[in-house]
Order: sequence, then C-alpha cells, then structure tokens
Amino acid sequence: MTPSQRLDATFAALADPTRRAILARLAQGEASVAELAEPFEMSQPAISKHLKVLEKAGLISTAQSAQRRPRKIEAAPLADANAWIEGYRKFWERRYSALDELLGQLQVAPPKSKRIRH
Repeated sequence: MTPSQRLDATFAALADPTRRAILARLAQGEASVAELAEPFEMSQPAISKHLKVLEKAGLISTAQSAQRRPRKIEAAPLADANAWIEGYRKFWERRYSALDELLGQLQVAPPKSKRIRH
C-alpha cells in the first residue's frame, strides 16, 4: 500500500463515529470485541466489521493472549494523518499571519483621501 493509499484508508476509517469511539476506547488500553461492543447498540458481528476496517487501515492490531484476542491501537497511521494535517495547519497559519500583518499596517497608516476640498 502506498503512503497515499494508507492515508486514504486512515481517513476513511476515521470518517465513521463508531470507529472513532472504538479508537478512543482503545486509547485507554487493549479490549476484546465484547468489551468494545458494550457501549453500542449493535451486534458483535457489526462491531467486528468496524474492527476489520480499522485493522485494514492499520489503526488497530489483534494480540493473542491465551484464548482472548484483545485489540490494541496502533499509532503510526494516526501520526501520518497528523503530519499531513499539520502541513496544512502551518500553511494556513502563515497565511493568517500575513493577513494580520497587512491589517495592522492598514490600521497604522490609513490611506490619504483623494477627495479635493473646495
């Protein structure tokens, strides 16, 4: 998968509020499918579908612990998405700074009127 495809998969996975809630829960620590399904009014198979999307995007992984298969969050895809967003944040910050500077100059030295008084 190319970096662009990984970023697409990350943002597609993050587009769903249920998947974001699952990630928020996993940020607190590993959890089983049953534990992840608890706060939602949906079946475990529906939760499993969401988990597959998150896993395909690389946002979570499955550990093997005896008979339990807890899910855990993976930071790398989120770090990549954050880096991409950060580039645009810096761009807009520079643009707003330039606008602030221009507005400051206009307030200090108002333009002279070209109107002729008689």
